[in-house]
Amino acid sequence: MTAVILGIVSAGGAGAAHPGPSTGAAMTRADTSPHPDVPRTVAHVDIQRYMGTWYEIANYPNMFQRGCTGTTATYALRPDGQVSVTNRCRKDSLSGPESVARARARVVDSSTNAKLEVQFFWPFWGKYWVIDLDAEYRWAVVGHPARKYLWVLSRTPEMDPKLYAAIVQRIAAQGYDTTRIVRTVQPRAAAGP
Repeated sequence: MTAVILGIVSAGGAGAAHPGPSTGAAMTRADTSPHPDVPRTVAHVDIQRYMGTWYEIANYPNMFQRGCTGTTATYALRPDGQVSVTNRCRKDSLSGPESVARARARVVDSSTNAKLEVQFFWPFWGKYWVIDLDAEYRWAVVGHPARKYLWVLSRTPEMDPKLYAAIVQRIAAQGYDTTRIVRTVQPRAAAGP
């Protein structure tokens, strides 16, 4: 089964304001030290606002997403307080067969909500942290504490190039190797009248 693992995470607490580009302000950071041993998470994620569908704009290539295009992650709160995760992609092209992976996620740092674990199959949990987040929840960056995985997510299938470039600069400032980032093929938005 092809699994598309995308995460939800947040961090709380006082931190320095992190200015975003004019095309979208980022959330406050929990830590401002350059290149810490682990990436910094955002200061707070409102889990309720994070729910819904996110489009993958870019990622670090990984074996469980090989051949995926048109990748999305949809999150919904469960009655037990955990989060249902439904990841979808099209294999090899936007018209290829759909691959669906379902999982559950749990917040592991309730003081911040910035650190989650996602489980696609028992007994394994993967660590996923929200390391950058638009103040209006229009885009997010999800990483891994060892910087093995990375996803740039958006509420829409396309992202303004200037905004994307600013996000990549902030990813680099977090110690991620930006040469590994690959853009995800997404359907183009319908042209207006």
